[in-house]
Amino acid sequence: NIGLHDLDGIAFGAGPGSFTGLRIGCGVVQGLAFGANLPVIGVSTLLALAQEVWAERVIACIDARMGEVYFAAYTRHGEVWEEVSAPGLYKPDAVPELPDDDWVGVGSGWATHQDSLHACYSEQISLILPNEYPHALAIAELGKPMFEAGMGLPAAQAAPIYIRNKVALKMSERSKQ
Repeated sequence: NIGLHDLDGIAFGAGPGSFTGLRIGCGVVQGLAFGANLPVIGVSTLLALAQEVWAERVIACIDARMGEVYFAAYTRHGEVWEEVSAPGLYKPDAVPELPDDDWVGVGSGWATHQDSLHACYSEQISLILPNEYPHALAIAELGKPMFEAGMGLPAAQAAPIYIRNKVALKMSERSKQ
C-alpha cells in the first residue's frame, strides 16, 4: 500500500541480458524516476543471481545465445559480495579459472551449457541451480545499501550494462557454424 512518491529510489536490473529487455527496463525506470524525481541504481543481473542463492561462492551464468554465456563469480563475506571474476561474455568452454572449491553454479547458462561449464569446474562445483533467475527482491536487497551510501543517480543516467556489442549473426556467419 505505498505509492511511487513513497519511495526513496528505484533499483533496477541493468544487465547483462537481453538487449530489448534491458532497454525496456531502463525506459520504464527512467519514466518512473523522472515523474517522481527519484534517484536510480543499476544492479548487475549476475550479482542478483548470486543474491538469489545466498551461498558463499557463486558462479552466475546466463545464456547469452549465440553459443556464449554472460559470466561472473562472486564470494560472500557476511552481507557483502566480492567480485572474483568480473562480468564478461565467454564461450562456455573458455570461462575463467577460479580458486577454491564449493562453488554454486546458478542461472540459465548452466541449463543450456551444463556439460561445457561442468567440464571447466568439475571438482570445484558443489551444487548447480540452472533454473534460478534474478528477481526484484534480490535487486532491491542489493540496491538498498547502494542508496544508503549515496550512490543514487539521476534518472537520465539509468543505463543498461551491455557486454556484447553484436546481437545477431549475419546469414553468412550462421552458415559457417
